[in-house]
Amino acid sequence: MTRTCVLAAIYLAAVATASFAQSKPAGDCGEVVTIPTHDRTTTRYAFTRPAAPQGETIAVVLLPGGGGHLDLDSKGCPRALKGNSLVRSIPVFNDLGLAAALVDSPSDLAGEDGLAGFRSSTKHAEDLGRVIEDVRARTKGPVWVIGTSRGTISAANVASRLAGAPAPDGVVLTSALTVGSQSRHRPWLSQTVFDLPLEKIRVPVLVVGHASDTCLRSPATMMTRIADHTSGVRKQVVTVTGGPGLPAGSQSSIDACVGRSPHGFIEQEAEVAAGIARFIRGGQY
Repeated sequence: MTRTCVLAAIYLAAVATASFAQSKPAGDCGEVVTIPTHDRTTTRYAFTRPAAPQGETIAVVLLPGGGGHLDLDSKGCPRALKGNSLVRSIPVFNDLGLAAALVDSPSDLAGEDGLAGFRSSTKHAEDLGRVIEDVRARTKGPVWVIGTSRGTISAANVASRLAGAPAPDGVVLTSALTVGSQSRHRPWLSQTVFDLPLEKIRVPVLVVGHASDTCLRSPATMMTRIADHTSGVRKQVVTVTGGPGLPAGSQSSIDACVGRSPHGFIEQEAEVAAGIARFIRGGQY
């Protein structure tokens, strides 16, 4: 056996024993867990448990939007994407009795673009499958994925491509990207959830949009179409209303797609998280 083959075999063995994921004690924002992922990369996530578990511990794997690069520090706190709706909602999910895993981008995809076009790749789905398995080993209960904005591409990817132990028990898509844009320099901006084989999603599906979301990429009117394309055993589409709307003077299309706007359910985090928790537990939003 050549030296190259030996090294490859050693790496594959390390991946196969991913239960030995490195972790740091819980900090201000959670326990930092590092697991091996594609092509000798690593992926980190910040893990938090509910203060008062209610029966079996259900976990949510949180996939933020934008480039997905959180730049987690040693205490599990994101140095980027702090305004993302899922980042803001972690304490609420914990209060509702859910464990949460906030997933950073892999070690080879840091920076502003972060995951970029990797979100729709098979390797990305497999990476998230490893996260799901690691979280399930910690909680011994169901694991759901929740994606928001561009993170819905990642969530739909793992839910549609994987089966068995690495697959999520359900998927929640909030402010899902249904309309792409053309860019010669960033062609991946054209990606939407419809680029994934949604018909292969058979787990429960919850799709949540906001009636006042003026982001051109995530019109609430398209949310029903997403659910219709899936084969989910249980489905619900919700259009949230109310909230403060966009800050005064924020008129650009970019402002409309940030987390602190109706696109990110600003000042409605508790309401949205509670509805998601009800659906996860088998009820209606």
